[in-house]
Amino acid sequence: MVYTLTSLNDLHRAGFDTLIDARSPAEYAEDRLPGAISLPVLDNDERAAVGTMYVQESRFGARKMGAALVLRNIAAHIDGPLADRPGGWRPLVYCWRGGQRSGTFGWLLREIGWRAETLEGGYQSFRRQVVADLYDRPIAGPLVVLAGMTCTAKTMLLHRLAGAGLQVLDLEGLARHRGSIFGGQAGGQPSQKAFESGIAMALARADPTRPVVVEAESSKVGDLIVPPSLWKAMCAAPRVEVTAPLATRAAFFPTAYPDLVADPAAFCALIGRLRRLHGAAQVAAWQAQVAEGDMEGVAAGLIAAHYDPRYAKSQARFAQNLRATVRLERLDPASLDAAVPTLAAHLLEAAHTG
Repeated sequence: MVYTLTSLNDLHRAGFDTLIDARSPAEYAEDRLPGAISLPVLDNDERAAVGTMYVQESRFGARKMGAALVLRNIAAHIDGPLADRPGGWRPLVYCWRGGQRSGTFGWLLREIGWRAETLEGGYQSFRRQVVADLYDRPIAGPLVVLAGMTCTAKTMLLHRLAGAGLQVLDLEGLARHRGSIFGGQAGGQPSQKAFESGIAMALARADPTRPVVVEAESSKVGDLIVPPSLWKAMCAAPRVEVTAPLATRAAFFPTAYPDLVADPAAFCALIGRLRRLHGAAQVAAWQAQVAEGDMEGVAAGLIAAHYDPRYAKSQARFAQNLRATVRLERLDPASLDAAVPTLAAHLLEAAHTG
């Protein structure tokens, strides 16, 4: 059976028990349908070997080699990861274009008695939907932007707003980056395609009649580009800003960047990248503070000299979009919890009044 994807919402409504990516591990690593598990019918080396034989030696030989490898690998999946699946299990299997890899896998699963379907057009049909949603047409529902200078706990507030029932889009979470020179995280960033897939699926899940709260970002989060339709909507969206005193924000720095506090050498190396902007003397002074363990002191200096001027310059272009400001004197968990009702009310009002 073949399943046709007409919108990203179809994946939620279809009710498949499992999404199976039959492509190679390298293809899976670049991007996949969100939630899909990797059960390749050919691994990276096998796929390359079959392709080489097809081009350089014999098409017939390549098909014969590929068939043997594919059936052997599918058998291993059936005996391994799929061994405990019940009789009524309903998976959706896909490959690159919905061709032989997923077709063979789906056929054999159906022969066993499982209700397997294959995705028409494969991963490419999913990718076309992502591009249409993020490049070719406007974002469907209303957006409201949560703005604020560095170390005002915006990301933590965003998560608390989600817990309070608001719809949120966590771009930094999807990008695995905190959006600054110090924002890298362990494991690195996903591919651009995977970032876009995460955004598109998050927006597809959202109720278009209710606003989505998104944290203020530049047009790039680390090395990843915010897709054009989303960026355009963010630039036009109403904004609510969170503020806090400099000393409070400096004290919050170790909570926002625990990895830097735990690795002073890496922190100093990152600070060294600011030499062109702030000069050797200032960078050396900041690095000395890190070596002395004065994390609040270096945070205060970085915020005042590096972060805040850049934030003020970038946010000046959106001044006309500002609808409310919420000032927080403290950024401890209890204070953030207490701020959520007021912040949520301002965000919803901003979204509804535009």
